Amino acid sequence: MINRREFLGSAMALLSARRRPNIIVILTDDLGYADLSFQGSKDIRSPNIDRIAHGGVRFTSGLVSHPFCSPSRAGLMTGRYQQRFGHENNPIYDPANETAGLPLKELTLPQLLGSAGYATGLVGKWHLGASPRHHPLKRGFSEMFGFIGGLHDYFNADKNATGNERLIPLERNGQPVEPTGYLTDTLNREADAFVRQHRSDPFFLYLAYNAPHTPVQASEKYLDRFPNIEDKKRRTYAGMISAVDDGVGTLLATLKELKLEQDTLIFFLNDNGGPVGVNGSRNDPLRAGKLSLCEGGIRVPFAACWPGRLPAGKTFPQPVISLDILPTALAAAGIQPPPTLKLDGVNLLPYLMGQDRTTPHPRLFWRTGGGVSYAVREGRYKLVKAGDAPELYDVETDVSETRNLATVQPEVLNRLLTSFQQWNSELVPPLFPMPPVGRQR
Repeated sequence: MINRREFLGSAMALLSARRRPNIIVILTDDLGYADLSFQGSKDIRSPNIDRIAHGGVRFTSGLVSHPFCSPSRAGLMTGRYQQRFGHENNPIYDPANETAGLPLKELTLPQLLGSAGYATGLVGKWHLGASPRHHPLKRGFSEMFGFIGGLHDYFNADKNATGNERLIPLERNGQPVEPTGYLTDTLNREADAFVRQHRSDPFFLYLAYNAPHTPVQASEKYLDRFPNIEDKKRRTYAGMISAVDDGVGTLLATLKELKLEQDTLIFFLNDNGGPVGVNGSRNDPLRAGKLSLCEGGIRVPFAACWPGRLPAGKTFPQPVISLDILPTALAAAGIQPPPTLKLDGVNLLPYLMGQDRTTPHPRLFWRTGGGVSYAVREGRYKLVKAGDAPELYDVETDVSETRNLATVQPEVLNRLLTSFQQWNSELVPPLFPMPPVGRQR
């Protein structure tokens, strides 16, 4: 739970005398844990994304609240475990379905920032409900360019493809627009334009790339950068990441040009673990990948920078989670959340500034399938229940989760089981089912 005195105290200490900070959240889609150079990749270069990690804080135990797409985004947008409000599955792409999406009663980060005078823009993928009532412009964004579904072709769109999620028209503020070249390049231009347009405002930009999610597609410009990758899928995947990296580089250059670097807090992360064997991603040295509650499904590349405010080149080893972005952003902006809002994320600023030496989260929790699978993280220990019996790992010394300690440390196992049962008792059943096989993203 959020400590409001700490929240407001660190916020006031960090407020700029000139302006409230801009907030940028850059989210990639189905990126592998090992597939950026700051994460140790040898074959995929990401010099611009690396600048966020090297110029700020790299979270080596950076986690997301769900091992697949839409629920993870629901948690990020609300700062709350999405199981509290039933967003535990991906919503089906159906504009007529008014249930499948982020519940309207939930407050979102753009709503909270927008109500305080921020310009709020989404560029890219939404995937939090396809009905008009779930549209980003109804959920706090003042501007939107992208698509509302869970995936999109990178080269094509069809104005008549109302039922084909992959080919639905791109849109600007609810109106269809024609595609103009490679989709990631288009999103890069739109993100840069948003920053330039709002250079004099405090702004919130949610840059939600669909790359490197399937379909695995890249233009020749990016393929040509990786002639030494022999595997065709891996080479194309590398090109997709390189396109994202170019966009991040443009964004950082624009902030520098406009003298907004020290007025901008940037988060970079991925929505879930890479789907190994699907798009060319690798999660080394983690176990499993997307859909799994093993580390490969929920531990992601995660970094934050705020030049002149956050320390540069810092590695933060304690577990943090995507739910922390909302309260941290609000604290940076000096915005007090409504007193009735029960946040699960915490303001990370005092921890990153060395003002608080304790751990941000005594425990973190996960649940999928209404409780079919679940996990608990407590310090070095992690409980995972995916099969018949719960497993226990020391993820500080065994990040690959190879040595099950359930029979060796039964007292730890039982303590984590009890804590999960308590947390689980606060949750609700899934609000809507997963889409049929073949329509899951």
